Amino acid sequence: MRLTERSERETGERRTGRRDTEGMAVASFVLGLVGLLVLNFVLGPIAIVLATMALRRNTPRRFRALLGLWLGIADIVLLVVLMTVNGTTSWSLLG
Repeated sequence: MRLTERSERETGERRTGRRDTEGMAVASFVLGLVGLLVLNFVLGPIAIVLATMALRRNTPRRFRALLGLWLGIADIVLLVVLMTVNGTTSWSLLG
């Protein structure tokens, strides 16, 4: 009786990486959301890349990956708007 799973070499099958794609989808959503508040020029593109990778690998969390993609795009749009209006890459509540 074997207590552990068979290794990839024994079975000849590769793991699908399903948990990796779920993590990518969630990370893209969180980074896109945080990117709306801080570091949008860094977190926005990372959220877009992670969401694209998760969608290409058929993540079961497709909606969350799409939200991360749209939030990453919103980060970039916000950056462009801030740069044209204020001439800065950040925003302030105090004016």
